[in-house]
Amino acid sequence: MNYITAGESHGPQLTGILEGIPAGLHLDIEQINAALAARQGGYGRGNRQQIEHDQVEIVGGLRHGVTLGSPLALVVKNRDHAHWAEIMNPTSPATPENSVRRVEHPRPGHADLVGGMKYHHRDLRNVLERSSARETAMRVAIGNICEQLLAALDIKLVGYVQRVGAISIDEPVTTTVDEIKQAIACNDLRIIDQQRVTAIHDLIDQTKKAGDSLGGIIRVVVENVPAGLGSYISWDTKFDAQLAGAVMGVNAIKGVSFGDGFADTKVPGSKVMDQIDYQAEKGFTRLSNHLGGFEGGMTNGMPIVINAAMKPIPTLYKPLQTVDINTKKPLKANVERSDTTAIVPASIVVENVVAIELAKKITATFESANMDRLKDEVTRYRQALAAF
Repeated sequence: MNYITAGESHGPQLTGILEGIPAGLHLDIEQINAALAARQGGYGRGNRQQIEHDQVEIVGGLRHGVTLGSPLALVVKNRDHAHWAEIMNPTSPATPENSVRRVEHPRPGHADLVGGMKYHHRDLRNVLERSSARETAMRVAIGNICEQLLAALDIKLVGYVQRVGAISIDEPVTTTVDEIKQAIACNDLRIIDQQRVTAIHDLIDQTKKAGDSLGGIIRVVVENVPAGLGSYISWDTKFDAQLAGAVMGVNAIKGVSFGDGFADTKVPGSKVMDQIDYQAEKGFTRLSNHLGGFEGGMTNGMPIVINAAMKPIPTLYKPLQTVDINTKKPLKANVERSDTTAIVPASIVVENVVAIELAKKITATFESANMDRLKDEVTRYRQALAAF
C-alpha cells in the first residue's frame, strides 16, 4: 500500500492517489468528510477555516461505495482558490499583476528560506504553498479510509491533545479508545480532562493577543493490534521506527516517543519493563504498558501509545526578524494568515497518519487483495497467537 498527495495551499485542489486498499471495503464517504471537518475545528484556529469547508470526492477506484482494489483517486477542492486564481494560475506567465503576493521575507522556523535556496525560487511563495499544513487535509482523507479498513479488522484508534503550551492534561492510567473519544467530544480542545478547558482557552486567548503561537503534545492510542507486526531482524524492519518516521513527517512535529517515552530515562529498569502474564482467554499479555505496545521493533499485543511533540506555529502576527533575500537587509518576516495554535487539528492529522502506517503494515503482512480474505487471515493469525 502506498499513497501520494499533490497540490498547493491556495491552488485549485488537493489530489491524492491511494494504492493497495483491498477490494470489497465498503467506504462511508460521510465519515471521511466528518474527519475533514474535525481537522478544521478546534479552539485557536484562524479565519481560513471559515472559508474552507472540505469535502472529498473519490473519482477512481470506487464503484457503488465499494473499493475495487484499483488505486483510489481523491480530490479535495480549495474553496479559497477563487481569491487566488490569478496569483496561483498553473499555466499563465508571471506578470506584475499576478505577482502581487510575492514572498521575499522568509519566516523563521518555516521552510521558506531553505526551500528557496534548495530549489532556487526567488519568490518564496513557491515554497510555502506546498510546505503549508493545508496538504494534511488530503492525508486525513486518506487516513480515514485506512481507519475504516482497520475498523473492519476490529482495530480502534484515537488521537487527542495531551498538553497545550505549559498546561498538561491529567488522564486515568487505563483508558479505552471509546472512553477517550467520549471525553474529547465534550470540548473543542480534544482533551480528556474537562477541568482544564477554561485554563487552556485563557492561555490561547492571551497568546493570540500577544501575536504569538503555541505548541503542545499529541497522543495516539491504538487498541487490538495483533502482536508481531514489524520485525527485529534488521533496523529498517522495526515498525516503531517506521511509525515514528511517518509521524515526524507531519508539519511542525519535532519529537516522537512511545509509551512513557523520555520519562523512562528517569527511573530504573524494574519500573520500565512490562512484566509478562498469561491468561487462558487472551494468551500472553503484559501487566503494564510503559513501552507503548512495542518490544524489539514489533507490536506486543498491548495498546500502541504514541506521543508527538508539536512546535508552535512559525507564522506570527508579531513577526520576528528575518532578512530580505534580495537586499540582504534585516527586517520583519512576512505575515500569512495563521492560527494561534493548531494542536487540535494536528491531533487528528497524526491519528490519521498512524492509521495509514498501520494499514500499510497489515496489508503487507497478510494477503490483502480482498477484504474477506484479509479478515480471515487476520482472524486465523490472532487465533494462532492465542494458542502459542
